[in-house]
Amino acid sequence: MDYLIRPIRLEDAEAINEMRRMDGVRETILGIKSERINKTEDFIKGLGANDHILVAEVNNVERKVVGVVGLHINTSLRARHCASVWIMVHKDYQGMGIGKALLKEVLDLADNWLKLVRVELSVFVDNERAINLYKSLGFQIEGTKKYAAIKNGEYADEFIMARYKI
Repeated sequence: MDYLIRPIRLEDAEAINEMRRMDGVRETILGIKSERINKTEDFIKGLGANDHILVAEVNNVERKVVGVVGLHINTSLRARHCASVWIMVHKDYQGMGIGKALLKEVLDLADNWLKLVRVELSVFVDNERAINLYKSLGFQIEGTKKYAAIKNGEYADEFIMARYKI
């Protein structure tokens, strides 16, 4: 499958908002069905120098954003060597290597251009597919955040995972 990884644009808001609300994605992130597109537009407009967001775009009949990865560098002067990462991939494009490619791209940025030491993330403990992906890229489980979020009407735990490059 051919796709392009590029920086986010404001016109990507509709596709990103659609992904955040769709079954098969919403359960693994903190999206909800009623999210409005202006929330996504405001998020994109509010990105600062410490926010690095990339999208994966396919061009079948028309161009469509099918994945997003974000890296946020901690702004505290004593923790500027740390960042958090998040990702989501359209349900119809999961399992095709897009998520791994997005993560590799943003981790290359973290390692070779920003010289970050610690990159961390959180993931629902039952999301084995994502956990295995993160482990394959050097992340390790540091702990469990109990009752971290509501998922399908129940409180759900998250793993805190991180990788280090010194």
